[in-house]
Amino acid sequence: MISMLLRVLGREYARPVRRTVALMTITAIAEGLSYALLVPVLQALFGSTPGDAWPWLIAFGSAVTVYAVLRYLGDLSGFRAGTTLLEGMYRRLGDHLARLPIGWYGGGRVGEVSALAGGGVLQAMSVIAHLLAPFISAAVTPLTIVVVMLAVHWQLGVAAAVAAPVVAAVQVWTGRATAAADAERHERDHEATGRVIEYLQAQPVLRAGGRTVERFRFLDDSLRQLQRASRRSLLAALPGVVGVTLVVQAVFTVLLVLGAYLTLGGGIGAAEVLAVLVLAARCADPLLSLSDIGGKLRAARSELSRLDAVLRTEPLPEPREPVRPVRHDLEFESVAFRYGDRPVLDDVSVSVPEGQRLAVVGPSGAGKSTLLQLLARFADVDAGAVRVGGVDVRAIDTDVLMAQFAIVFQDVYLFDGTIEENVRLGRPDADAAQVRAAATAARLDEVIARLPGGWATNVGEGGALLSGGERQRVSIARALLKDAPVVLLDEVTSALDPLNEAAVHEGIEHLMAGRTVVMVAHRMQTVRRADRIVFLEGGRIVEEGSHDDLLRHAGRYADFWNTSLAPSGT
Repeated sequence: MISMLLRVLGREYARPVRRTVALMTITAIAEGLSYALLVPVLQALFGSTPGDAWPWLIAFGSAVTVYAVLRYLGDLSGFRAGTTLLEGMYRRLGDHLARLPIGWYGGGRVGEVSALAGGGVLQAMSVIAHLLAPFISAAVTPLTIVVVMLAVHWQLGVAAAVAAPVVAAVQVWTGRATAAADAERHERDHEATGRVIEYLQAQPVLRAGGRTVERFRFLDDSLRQLQRASRRSLLAALPGVVGVTLVVQAVFTVLLVLGAYLTLGGGIGAAEVLAVLVLAARCADPLLSLSDIGGKLRAARSELSRLDAVLRTEPLPEPREPVRPVRHDLEFESVAFRYGDRPVLDDVSVSVPEGQRLAVVGPSGAGKSTLLQLLARFADVDAGAVRVGGVDVRAIDTDVLMAQFAIVFQDVYLFDGTIEENVRLGRPDADAAQVRAAATAARLDEVIARLPGGWATNVGEGGALLSGGERQRVSIARALLKDAPVVLLDEVTSALDPLNEAAVHEGIEHLMAGRTVVMVAHRMQTVRRADRIVFLEGGRIVEEGSHDDLLRHAGRYADFWNTSLAPSGT
């Protein structure tokens, strides 16, 4: 458990963890040794001169005081280490997630990582702060007491020592027996969480379709499956709880019978038997708590395993000797790329001279957005090369590469903060005049003027308090403020009303001026002024040229163009 914790956290945290474990172990031994002083206390009290118990009582009180101080220091060290590890875990997880390929986040991983980064990290890191001390105490203190019992009377000590391997065997067996049930319960929990989120997000569609009752039944089924899985998990752990209880009670009974037999035979005094039984009783409580602590440790270990799996995912490799591009032309050379087993791009070659505009057109699923992602190195190509300024993007430092691009996506995500804070993400050190100029160029100033809070207006989580067009204007202002030499545009006007579309188009024109541009668009009017157009279909370039040349060719691009004009009657 500790080794996995250190592997997940990193070796730089080994020293505080080991120091905390050592202090907690010393504390548990001190607790067991303090109980050893009960033997001379009881011997004196039941002897001919009870007054002789006073020095031993004082010693016992001193030992308990030392134990209390050690316990305080151990718990304090655990809480401090837990806080340090929690901060370190969040930093390491955040840094690692930022380096993983964008494609890794598909298949429901966003929800999984969200749950892991929330309760999962807290549960895993609670081991040091809340579980380690009681676990060490439950394991080490009884063993120390058994050693004391062996010193008092070896026969009774041996009888007590028998419990240790039996309890350990029961704990190991319980862990193995509950592993499958715990895994199923976690899977059902994850599925139920997804159903709840789906049910809440789909309310407008479900109510419009009158299908809320049916959808609620789906959610109910998921919750019932979670309930059954939780019941199976509890039932799987029950034999272990009962087993430990029976072993502890059986050993205590054996000690009682054996002590009575030895006392009647004159082999041991009544005071010694009483002392051994008191010590055995002190062993019982921590041993019985092992079942509860073991269950919590298994749950924390499961979260640690999931964290470990995420952190073991290989990020995109950084170049050992990075090269900084000095030009801003772009090139795809024989690029091939797959999402899992599905080919997305196949032998794509195209170049964009510095300062020119390339438009990428084609049906949905043709791989258009993937081209932009490969340029920004959100993923690496399977074959071929993507170059910026003649330099392979894999040979450019990530921070340097991202500084080359201003990216505007169709689905704009804004952080829960003010409009100004979201615009400043483009360049945090920009002065007020530069921020206002970017907002004016993006026509964001019109939005700010009509909002009661102006620049201080909170946009809500994901920008939920703004309309789609308003969010897009914030995104364009952010890109303008960054002032990068290359602009990547992905369907930026596909879902806007005419008024917002006109404003966004004006902002986009400001953004593209004098820069190298790659744009993806469904609306054909957006691309007609591009210097070059490529038509992508099935992951391959089937046509390329200027707008006029492609129309004269009367191929797939011309079909798309004519289809886009058909609804307007042109």
